[in-house]
Amino acid sequence: MVCPYRENTMSLEKYRSKRDFARTPEPDGEKGSPPLQGGLPARFVIQKHHARTLHYDLRLEEGGVLKSWAVPKGPSLDPADKRLAVAVEDHPLEYGDFEGSIPEGEYGAGRVIVWDRGTFEPAGEGEPFAEMLERGAANIRICGEKLRGGFALVRTRWGGRADNWLLIKEKDGYARPGYDVTAEEPLSVLSGRDVDEVE
Repeated sequence: MVCPYRENTMSLEKYRSKRDFARTPEPDGEKGSPPLQGGLPARFVIQKHHARTLHYDLRLEEGGVLKSWAVPKGPSLDPADKRLAVAVEDHPLEYGDFEGSIPEGEYGAGRVIVWDRGTFEPAGEGEPFAEMLERGAANIRICGEKLRGGFALVRTRWGGRADNWLLIKEKDGYARPGYDVTAEEPLSVLSGRDVDEVE
């Protein structure tokens, strides 16, 4: 028997409570989007978001939603960089395809593009990704169009906040010390636009 797929609607309550879907073009998550099947790696997406300030949103598929972190300086391919990543509310899976303009007065008002996307999988001794997140240390392998190889996502008590994490590139064949991937590769992998070209 094939059971219908349902997103983790409880974890999307915070996401929905912050938005007026009569005004914002963002997906409400009601439709649902099936996860990858057949033991394939889960999806990841990084969206470039020019709201009050320019930042990048890291989203990793887990439990039928996109676990999300705001990365103020964006990801880095240089293992020497430790990038702050602030955990935010879960997003629906359909958000991974979202590009558009969030209107003034709405939460996160500004322009959004899909800066990178692909798949990822946990690295290590077979520990589930959800358990890695629970203990605050996740090692993952990313296969994207701009980002590849190993990354560590580590919770830190820096600033006295439990939602602060660090995103760190591992030393592997995909590391590029001194290379600023966000400056050198600024455009959307979907539309070829930069974020300020979104209408």
